[in-house]
Amino acid sequence: MRIHFLGVRGSTPTPGAEFVRIGGHTSCVAIERDDGTIPLVLDAGTGLRALSRLLDGAAFQGSVLLGHLHWDHTHGFPFSRATDDPDARVDVFGPSDDGRPVDTLLAEAMSPPNFPIGPDGLRGKWTWTTITDGRQTVEGFEVLVREIPHKGGKTVGYRISDGRHAIAYLSDHMPQAFGPGPEGWGEYHDAAMALADGTDVLIHDAQYTAEELATRGGFGHSAAEYAVALGERSGVRTVALFHHDPARTDDEVDAIVARFESAAVEVTAAVEGTALQL
Repeated sequence: MRIHFLGVRGSTPTPGAEFVRIGGHTSCVAIERDDGTIPLVLDAGTGLRALSRLLDGAAFQGSVLLGHLHWDHTHGFPFSRATDDPDARVDVFGPSDDGRPVDTLLAEAMSPPNFPIGPDGLRGKWTWTTITDGRQTVEGFEVLVREIPHKGGKTVGYRISDGRHAIAYLSDHMPQAFGPGPEGWGEYHDAAMALADGTDVLIHDAQYTAEELATRGGFGHSAAEYAVALGERSGVRTVALFHHDPARTDDEVDAIVARFESAAVEVTAAVEGTALQL
């Protein structure tokens, strides 16, 4: 399994010289199988535009797992040549608060007068499926889905395994919703522990630092310290800090990673355009 980071920024795309090295596109991760095919994508932020380059211009044939439906996780759909293609096959899975179909919910933001077309205007063969807690098989991967706290709509995290390796993906996570936890960073609740348990890589929301939670803790995101501690508690090999704050410069991200040089788990920053080989 190979993990490609196509977009690693949170909340809004971030252009500018101070953000080039880490990357300014919003959340999107592609999963490559051992046979070299790329049938699974996690979230569809503006990083989804890079999928075409990763596929050498071919149309995407696979599934997209959405953690939730906020703009920064769905804005890539109409701008990705790999998915908006007559030859594409795109099966989208995502959560719903009230039972309405995922494409109906997405159309509230992606349709006239807010946008020229709705989800039904995307080219190719598309399906939209509401995902719920539990285990299922998607594109040959075993996928565990668990609801996790976040602000402004139902949100899920994913654990994805190919039978040899496993990753956990909690891109937007507000563990403080369940209480302060032992350090004040949020609870290490059952869903988070189950998703992360023993994975090779934990890709986790690290939009804030512990110091910033005092003023930003209600915005819906985690501290980097929580992400690392969750990795240590759940026995993961590597924690990839993800969903970087849009104001966080490259040097500032580096400084956050440097805080964890003595952690009991390897800590790295998710960087746009890079890949992790498992």
